[in-house]
Parts: sequence; C-alpha cells; structure tokens
Amino acid sequence: MPAPSYSFTLETASAPAPAAVEAGVYYNPRLDPKNYLDGPLSPIPSTRLRQMLARPGIVVAPGICDGISARAALEAGFECLYQSGAATTASRMGQPDLAIATLNDFVGAGQMVSSLDTSVPVIADADVGFGGPAMVARTVRQYARAGIAALHIEDQVQTKRCGHLLGKQVVSREEFLTRIRAAVIARDSIPGGSDFVIIGRTDSAQVLGMDEAIQRLKLAAAAGADVCFIEGVRTKELLESTVAALAPTPVLVNVISGGLTPSFTYPEAEQMGAKIIIFSLVSCVAMLHACRAAMRSLKKTGTDFMTAQGMDPKQFFEVMGLNEIIELDAKAGGSAFQVV
Repeated sequence: MPAPSYSFTLETASAPAPAAVEAGVYYNPRLDPKNYLDGPLSPIPSTRLRQMLARPGIVVAPGICDGISARAALEAGFECLYQSGAATTASRMGQPDLAIATLNDFVGAGQMVSSLDTSVPVIADADVGFGGPAMVARTVRQYARAGIAALHIEDQVQTKRCGHLLGKQVVSREEFLTRIRAAVIARDSIPGGSDFVIIGRTDSAQVLGMDEAIQRLKLAAAAGADVCFIEGVRTKELLESTVAALAPTPVLVNVISGGLTPSFTYPEAEQMGAKIIIFSLVSCVAMLHACRAAMRSLKKTGTDFMTAQGMDPKQFFEVMGLNEIIELDAKAGGSAFQVV
C-alpha cells in the first residue's frame, strides 16, 4: 500500500497571521474513512473509533476523571470515554487546569482507564503536547502504547489554561501546525501501522476570532489531523457554520455546563453536524458535589449511613469489576475468592 504523502500547496492566510503559509496536504490511503465503513466493530480501540467516525451517528464520550468515574460510565453503557486534562489534573493532583500535570500523569491515567475495557476507545487530552515536536511525538507514542485511541493537541502557549477560562494565549499558526505534523509523523512511524486518531484543537476563537480558528483547523486537517476540535463555540449557528466549513473532516464539540459553549444535548449536536461530543467535567463536577455533601453529612451527623444509600462494600467492588476477577481466578484454578 502506498506510503503516506504530503503534496505542497500555497494557502492564503487571513490577519493577524502572515499573508501566506506553506502547508503540506497529507494523505494516507490506509487511513481513508472508506476503509472503516464495513464489517464488525474492531476490538482494537483506535480502529473501533475510526469505524465509529466513518459510520452514521454521533460519538458520545463522557468525561471521566478516575477509575470510579470510568467504571460508572461503562456501567451506563457509553461506548467511548474522554479523559479530560482538567479532570485528570484535579483528580490526581487536586490542582486547577493550568498546565500543572505532566505527560507521565496523563499517560498513567490513560493507561488505567484504557485497561478497564480494552475495546472501548478512550480519547485523551494532551494539552499542547508537553513541549516541542520531539515531545509531541513522544506523547503520541506513549499514548498509543498505553492503549489510548486518540488524543487532541491544541494551539495554546505552554502555560495553557482550561479552554473555558478567559485570558488564553495561542501560538502562531506555524507552531500549531508543527505540533500536528509531529503527531502525525509519530503515529505513522509506529511499527505495524497504527489507527491512532489525531485531533487538532484550536483555542483561537476567543483570541483571534472564528475566521482564524476555522482557518487554523483547515490547515490542521491538511497537515493530517483526523478530527477538528474548535473550543468555545458560543452558538448553534457558529457550530453549524464550523461543521460546514471543515467538511468532510469530522468536528468535535466540547460541552461544559456553565462554560463558553451552550449546553447542547448530544442529539442536538448531532443535528448540527458534530461527529463527536465530549462532556469534559460531567463526572468530576458531579463527584465534587456528591463528596461535599457526604463530607458535610458526616461532619454533621457523625455517620456515613445516609450517604452510602444502602451500598455495602461488596456492591461497591462489584461495580469495580469484582465478579470478573473472581471468575478469572476460578477459571485459572484459583480458590482464594470462593467466598467473598
């Protein structure tokens, strides 16, 4: 099969970027969406995600922040998960989303989540790639090795912040495209051929305007991004126009209650043309509310009886996969868990 290739075209750039930018037009025949239209869904998560992207229906990925929230999402029947950088930073470090977590933090979290059901794709935040092109490439390789199906790379500066906070700064178009190219090159260099999905994210809409944001994502798609992610889309009309401008590249929309983007439901987002919708903070905000209530109740009443809602330890562990481990142990000839 032919190798991935770049042909070179000259594209006109709108202000405030330079007047013109040379961008490689990437094409990898092996990753053509037509190749993922038919057949059963693959047990390989990256391949499965490509099949989901190529076929009808929106991909709904709830944001998870730890093993408990991931188990709850799987129990609810979700077929794709989103590892939010903000949620990971909060759950692992108790810190805000201000570029505090490292590559190792993100990979460790992603590997754990991806191991819970190895066929369910996990889309993971990769911030700005944790450095220059070499670190972006290393990030892709480590994410893929961890079993993660996809990542998104953004165009904020290294001292980035949550995309729904104010005061964001972005790098130049060319630096953003360098990150995308590094990610694509790293993916295509994985031995055996990888289906790992590269998502290009821009935060420039709030800084430089929607026209610049769409132009950046067009260039990212030309550089090899499989999906485009425009952060902070403020209206239904803007989302629809973004989808139309970027077609046929799939568009991801991020919904955070109280954030910059309206609280679209996933059927609404599908009607607007979005292909992936993520709810980044759905688990960690709910967990904060629940944990606050439990702690206040314990402080006030002296017991956790009410907040446990009748769930005993065994019932809790069953949600965490207890029965699967007991079954595995028995099949292997073990007897340690005959009574639990």
